[in-house]
Amino acid sequence: MPELEGVFIPVPTPFRGEAVALDRLKANLARWNETALAGYVILGSTGEFPLLTEAEKDAVLVAAREAIPREKFFIAGTGTESTQGTIRQTRRAAEIGADAAIVITPHYYKKGLSQPAAQIRHYLAVAEASSIPVMIYNFPQNTGINLEPETVARIAEHANVCGIKDSSGNIAQAAQLIHLTPKSFHVLVGAASALLPSLTLGSSGGILALAVLAAREHCEVYSLARRGRWDEARELVHRMLAVDRGVHGRHGIGGLKAALDLLGFYGGPCRAPLATPDGDAIDEIRELLATAGLL
Repeated sequence: MPELEGVFIPVPTPFRGEAVALDRLKANLARWNETALAGYVILGSTGEFPLLTEAEKDAVLVAAREAIPREKFFIAGTGTESTQGTIRQTRRAAEIGADAAIVITPHYYKKGLSQPAAQIRHYLAVAEASSIPVMIYNFPQNTGINLEPETVARIAEHANVCGIKDSSGNIAQAAQLIHLTPKSFHVLVGAASALLPSLTLGSSGGILALAVLAAREHCEVYSLARRGRWDEARELVHRMLAVDRGVHGRHGIGGLKAALDLLGFYGGPCRAPLATPDGDAIDEIRELLATAGLL
């Protein structure tokens, strides 16, 4: 089972017009590879995975595999609304060379899929059919369904379930997850503001959208915390809070992409119907980056 510890980023999918810009994806990854990031999630929520065709997803995973060095984890988003579809996507990710799969909770049929039995049945079936380890992805703000810690603990009993990305932002819930699951099960938070408090409770790290813009800073927060230098870690977290609220919190994925452009990466547009900031919003994002010392 992989040791999923440290800071990971959910990689945005770059577009040029209507096409996926695979060359830009590789170029962005080459720059992130120079940092201490533990690895990447490709085709996560920040990667706009619901807006991509299966062929585009396949091409993105192939390009990512070519650009990600073997010493960094390559986690592929493979979740769909059906168990069969998720198994198919997970097997394809394994063929391409992903180290693990991260699976969003099915949520369209909320009445039925809100039941723990349905959640357990889905994740155990995917884990049993997969040749690579499977991570749970809990994102109640998007799915409308929160995986309860007791349900996660039941799923975590399967030997091929390696961890969870908990994007609930609920520190008390993260504490329960850590308490109820085996030590081999990795709890990673999905909000930058939750990283430091979760590390005090025993989390393995985080998969953080804000670290797309501040990879070195969040890797340093993780390193300082691991060395017990909490005051320094807290000071660095506080410096990033305004960027978190003003860029990602206010403008979403479009804000992240606009900030990437300002930082010399390639952000580019979002895919419709998601909006891409312009005008005054770009000026605001530039000022937030500069104030945080990122620009």
